[in-house]
Amino acid sequence: MTVREQLLEMAEPRYREFISPLMPGEKHVIGIRIPQLRRIAREIARGEWRAYLDTAEGFYFEERLLQGLVIACAKCTPEEKLRHVARFVPKIDNWAVCDCFCWRLKAAEREPMWRFIRPYFRSGAEYDIRFAVVMALGNFADAEHIGQLLGLLGAVRHEGYYARMGVAWAVSVCFVKCPEITRRWLERDCPLDDWTFNRSLRKIAESYRVSDADKKALRRLKRAGKSRAERGGMAK
Repeated sequence: MTVREQLLEMAEPRYREFISPLMPGEKHVIGIRIPQLRRIAREIARGEWRAYLDTAEGFYFEERLLQGLVIACAKCTPEEKLRHVARFVPKIDNWAVCDCFCWRLKAAEREPMWRFIRPYFRSGAEYDIRFAVVMALGNFADAEHIGQLLGLLGAVRHEGYYARMGVAWAVSVCFVKCPEITRRWLERDCPLDDWTFNRSLRKIAESYRVSDADKKALRRLKRAGKSRAERGGMAK
């Protein structure tokens, strides 16, 4: 049985109906829950996973996501893993593939990945940026990297909704992890455009790990201006 045949046998029509509207533009969804895909990825990673990646199909959403999950759990050197990541990133075409692919790094992977993702913040591709941002918020929102990370987030200029929402999410994580540094960054001529800045404040306010006093203080920073995307009627 091929991997595709295995996936098609696992299809849940009701689950497909539930998740498909959450991924605008994604038309080819089988309907498989993420824990099941992770289980299959671990099974593949225990075998000839390199051969799988060389021949893997990507017509369905789950097929692309499965490739990313295999890369994330494959046992190899950080250098080899990054070669596979570089080939996979162009296949990311929606937020779900991106966010489920990004994994918690092992110690040996951290510094190579930090060097690897930084150029992606300046990419002209929406999901290149989303990948860098989500990988960073899950691994580098810490005292060691916070200054550089905020600088990278502040320099993002892409108008894509999922790139900018990723930035807002990352800023909220930075505030939770390093509140004083992030607060000063938000208060002192923050370089984010108005839409992303205000969304960052909203994401912070949604966090249960931020005090009511901090939320109240940050609400005063909300900007009145609207971005070009908002004036054009971007979907929320």
